[in-house]
Amino acid sequence: MTPPTLTISDDTLTGRQKDVLDAALGLLVDGGDGLTMTGVARRASCSKETLYKWFGDRDGLLTATVQWQASKVRMVPVDRETLDKRTLGIALEKFGRDWLTVLTGDISVALNRLAVSHAGQEKRNLGAIVLENGPIGMARRCEPLLEAGKEAGLLDFDDADQAFRTFFGLVVRDTQIRMLLGEQRRPSEEKIAGQARRAREQFFALYGA
Repeated sequence: MTPPTLTISDDTLTGRQKDVLDAALGLLVDGGDGLTMTGVARRASCSKETLYKWFGDRDGLLTATVQWQASKVRMVPVDRETLDKRTLGIALEKFGRDWLTVLTGDISVALNRLAVSHAGQEKRNLGAIVLENGPIGMARRCEPLLEAGKEAGLLDFDDADQAFRTFFGLVVRDTQIRMLLGEQRRPSEEKIAGQARRAREQFFALYGA
C-alpha cells in the first residue's frame, strides 16, 4: 500500500497523530525490530485501520515516525530581504543547538543504533529511512538558509551541500558516535549551547564573506 503524502511537522499533525507517533517511537526504543502496526495500535489505543489510513503501511509509519523526531529540530524563519550576519548567526546557532539536543536524546540514540543495524540489509528499511529523513533531510532544510546567506553577501561558498557538511561536522563533532558507542553521560544544556556557538563561529570563520 502506498502511504499518503504527509508533511510531518508540529503544525501539520493532529494531537492524536502526535500521540501515535510518540507511541511508535517508544516501541522502537523498547522493542527495536519488534515494531508492528498491531503493536503501535495497541500502545496508542487506536485501530490498525486508522494507522493504514494515515500512514499507508509499516514503512510509511516508520518514515512518519522518523520525520516526527527530526521535526523537533526547528528552523528559525528569516527574512531574506533584510538578512544580516547577526540574524543568520542566530538562526544557525539555534538550529545547531536544537539538532544536538534531539540527537543526544535517548530516543534518537536508540533510533540511530537500530538504523545502523539495518544498514545495507535489503529487506530492512529503517537505515535508509533514517538516512533520508535524518542528515539528508536536515540538509534540505538548512541549505536554503545557507543560500540566503550567500545571496545576502554574508557567506561565500561554491557548493551548498559541502558547506552544510562542514556545518554538520562542526556542530556534531564526535558527539553522535560517542553516544552510539555507549557513552552514558548526555551533554548538558550548557555544553550543547557552547558547542553550537563554537560551530557558528567556526563556520563563519571558514565561509564568512
